[in-house]
Amino acid sequence: MALPPILPNNVMSQRITQAIRIRADQTPEREHSSPLYLTSSFCYEDAEQMRAVFADEEPGNIYTRFSNPTVQEFTDRLAALEGAETGFATASGMSAIFASFLAFLKQGDHLLVCNAIFGSTHTVITKFLPKYGIDHTYVSTNDPASWEAAIRPNTKMFFLETPTNPGLDIVDLAAAGALCRKHNILFNVDNCFATPIGQTPIDFGADLVVHSATKWIDGQGRVLGGAVLGKKALIHEVYLFCRSSGPSISPFNAWVLSRSLETLDVRMERHSGNALYIAQQLEGHPKIASLRYPFLPSHPQYEIAKRQMRNGGGIVCFDLKGGLEAGRQFLDSLQMLSLTANLGDTRSIASHPASTTHAKLTEAERAAVGITPGLIRISVGLEHRDDILEDIKKGLA
Repeated sequence: MALPPILPNNVMSQRITQAIRIRADQTPEREHSSPLYLTSSFCYEDAEQMRAVFADEEPGNIYTRFSNPTVQEFTDRLAALEGAETGFATASGMSAIFASFLAFLKQGDHLLVCNAIFGSTHTVITKFLPKYGIDHTYVSTNDPASWEAAIRPNTKMFFLETPTNPGLDIVDLAAAGALCRKHNILFNVDNCFATPIGQTPIDFGADLVVHSATKWIDGQGRVLGGAVLGKKALIHEVYLFCRSSGPSISPFNAWVLSRSLETLDVRMERHSGNALYIAQQLEGHPKIASLRYPFLPSHPQYEIAKRQMRNGGGIVCFDLKGGLEAGRQFLDSLQMLSLTANLGDTRSIASHPASTTHAKLTEAERAAVGITPGLIRISVGLEHRDDILEDIKKGLA
């Protein structure tokens, strides 16, 4: 049976308020803004306390590679938004994804993956996981009926992202969650594009949620960061892997990201509102062969998007008539939008996935997930929507 769609507004509003009110130091006489713990290690009152903390007999911090109050505040806030029991923060989104794989997969295991994923994730799965004896099978993002046939006796995890990067396919989270429960496999979701403001995969059965906090969560292109969230028992395994392998986030970056979470809701309201407006205004433009935005009725998975998402996110993508050359001319004609491979900034960004973020895929692999030579990805920023639209239209002209 499918899980209920979208949390009631009062539940999500409580999560947002809870996340904002979490502080690293709850002592009333401390400063209103959370303190920043820039330290590599922590001291103890006596030898017995030190022994007890190292033995996990009493709570405490040992070393910032393991834990840090500032980092914990960030993960506590993000976990509150996602509806997760806890989380572990990493130095980048890719280190979070890699940790979510290696903490649970071993030699001889099989990973099921939806074929529309970020280019670096594809590289990890196809180039590095095989070195550990971990096999994988790609399945069609938009064909849930085919997923079950790809499951093997040694399948341990199903990994997907939704909306996908950069084609904005929407994967049915309820269907994926039901399949994973039926076969007792871990359900791992990259929620970077939607953010917990847009959707909460745990409410649809996800066991693990991963983020590149570098994107919308930071929101200003300042720092790198990532996170894995889920049940305490699962995150403990992630913690053990990261504690030894060391993809630690710096306390300063965690502090920046924690503060950013306080404004994530209001920022995503503006990002998604701007993006929907841009998509509505550009749909049917004579220079555009096709355009996608999850909350446009013309989107192939519009009904799924409306069922599992609270907004359509801040990304619009379109395929230009004229292919690669048209894409280059468009990018070179922009005056306000930034040209960079990042996304989720206050400033609007235009990128060409086929030559940047997904350049390492073969032409056939790109075609299979809808990355055409003329595909443009717009990360819609916080500027006035009419100014963003005007610059895009000038580029098209």
